[in-house]
Amino acid sequence: MGTSSRRSLHVAVLMGGPSAEREVSLSSGRECAKALRDEGYTVTEVDAGPDLCARLAELAPDVAFNALHGRWGEDGCVQGILEWMHIRYTHSGVLASALAMDKEKSKQAYAAADLPFAASGLWPSREIQRRHVMDPPYVVKPYNEGSSVGVYIVGENPNGPPALAEDVPEMMMVEAYVPGRELTTTVIGGKALGVTEIVTDGWYDYHAKYAAGGSRHIVPAQVPAEIELYCLDYALRAHEVLGCKGVSRTDFRWDEGRGLEGLILLETNTQPGMTPTSLAPEQALVQGMTFGQLCAWMVEDASCNR
Repeated sequence: MGTSSRRSLHVAVLMGGPSAEREVSLSSGRECAKALRDEGYTVTEVDAGPDLCARLAELAPDVAFNALHGRWGEDGCVQGILEWMHIRYTHSGVLASALAMDKEKSKQAYAAADLPFAASGLWPSREIQRRHVMDPPYVVKPYNEGSSVGVYIVGENPNGPPALAEDVPEMMMVEAYVPGRELTTTVIGGKALGVTEIVTDGWYDYHAKYAAGGSRHIVPAQVPAEIELYCLDYALRAHEVLGCKGVSRTDFRWDEGRGLEGLILLETNTQPGMTPTSLAPEQALVQGMTFGQLCAWMVEDASCNR
């Protein structure tokens, strides 16, 4: 689409919101809004609050660019509003968003596609603090949040069960700890782009993801050709079995001592971070797609009934 026709498209960039990932979403939203303006679109930045429906009705945008992260914006809720209002939007639809956000449900979908994932289950938080509900080492985390929010790691020889924060959800996921290297693959428009390795000094938690110097990205990852091919295959199959649209990113752990058997899916993110240095845009750039071109592609890909 040419620049002149793009100027006739009004894009509302949805950002912020009430989730634990609000600040990350604001950063993504600002970067995407700037890139879309540079690409020739008319852009309005919308901090998604309780008045979101009224704001959208007032603005009447042609497309909603969903730069929200975490619950409400990534779990099917905002997608349902946009479907109801017949506003074309980016990323995945209602069902795929809800399915991918629920880590236990997404694993059921992975199983249907014969994809490898870590054993896990849901337990009441009080029980998790009372006893080891799984043999250590294991990880405790919310089953419906993203960005490694509220993650606890229990090592091989712990003094006891984990002491969780008072504000953790009533039910938490307990997942077998998977050792190894952090890998991730982005899917755009039904094509898996490549493999990035994420290097940190410790666990790839919220701080490592977003704090300056918290992690570094090696793209393309220096892994054997077989592992690269399987990352691409697994990410595309995960994207498809969950019903994702537009852009998704699937994260892995790879225990290189076990070869292919050591490659395990962690989760699929339907709203990956969107700044020029985020993982998905970095992989797109290696493929020759600038950040502005990626954002523009997402706007042109937008639709209802996703």
